[in-house]
Amino acid sequence: MINVGVIAEYNPFHNGHIHHLNETKKMFPNANLILILIGNFTQRGDVSVINKWDKTNLALEYGFDLVVELPFNVATSSASIYAKGAIDILNMLNCNYLVFGCETNDVKLLENLVYATNNNYDYENKIKTYLDKGFNYPKACSLALNDITNVKIDKPNDVLALEYVRSIINSNSKIKPVSIKRTNNYHEKMVRNKISSATSIRKNLDNTNLVKHSLPKKSLDLTKNISLNDYFKYIKYEIITCDKLNEILDVDEGIENKLKKEIISAKTTDDLILKIKSKRYSYNRIKRMLLHILTKTPKNYDVNIKYIRVLGFSKKGAKILKEIKNSVKVPIITKYKKEYNDLFLDDLKASKLYSLIANYNYKEEFKSSIKK
Repeated sequence: MINVGVIAEYNPFHNGHIHHLNETKKMFPNANLILILIGNFTQRGDVSVINKWDKTNLALEYGFDLVVELPFNVATSSASIYAKGAIDILNMLNCNYLVFGCETNDVKLLENLVYATNNNYDYENKIKTYLDKGFNYPKACSLALNDITNVKIDKPNDVLALEYVRSIINSNSKIKPVSIKRTNNYHEKMVRNKISSATSIRKNLDNTNLVKHSLPKKSLDLTKNISLNDYFKYIKYEIITCDKLNEILDVDEGIENKLKKEIISAKTTDDLILKIKSKRYSYNRIKRMLLHILTKTPKNYDVNIKYIRVLGFSKKGAKILKEIKNSVKVPIITKYKKEYNDLFLDDLKASKLYSLIANYNYKEEFKSSIKK
């Protein structure tokens, strides 16, 4: 049986995701569908407007056979770490294909870009040069890549797609990447009728009549209008009282001084981000930084996949788990046990943080996998 993987945040689950899933089913009509799901906090430092268990139920209802969570620390890291973690899990699950949406929609081009930049000292030196000029890391990589290959990769889903392909190649994986052309702009803030970006939907969640045509009713009913702004008082407290901000992930190069200065006059999280934002620090990196300040994630955290957390599965998904259980060297967790306490520390902390602003019981972290 063919196993086909998808990596998604579903923040929220909308019609564009249904399009992506239906196209995947058309390409692989009899395959097992595996979802690597980003949980209650996303790679760009956003708060998920649907909690991970509700997203799991939606995913199973719309046809996925196995839903596995990308651990919090990996899910909220840079694109390269995020992609590697997801691909590592898909490798363990004997995945044959990865289907992703991107603007470029040219897998061969992405593969050629990986081969052109892997172990390329000229490329690495150009990145360093752009970093020295004050550009943030993603922008420095984009500029260096354009210098080396005359190809511009700067849209969010293209960046992720490139990192997926890089991780597949670097892990000598059997996974074959397959792309689907994105039908909208990720950053677009205007709600289109049937298919709109997740960003535009989140920006307009206070206007149900405007967004209701862009996502299934079940998804809309589960969606909460929450964001990093709801954590502002907690962020303010942590920045003011923490004497070792520089030891926290993403707090680099003296920016802790800027944080302590600007937090006094900032009125909201968005206001603080705008006061901090610069050529060096992108909006998304600052959001991740603030999230890591809240969770006190250290710079030297472990990004290796130490377990596979199964959030849900169908009968076909149960067969996948049965087939791999003897070959996978990390625990496959479908039911919480006390022996997993140390493995769950970071994800439990994230669940407690999520419960501060969402109608969410952090003890949900210990529930068994959903069976469909």
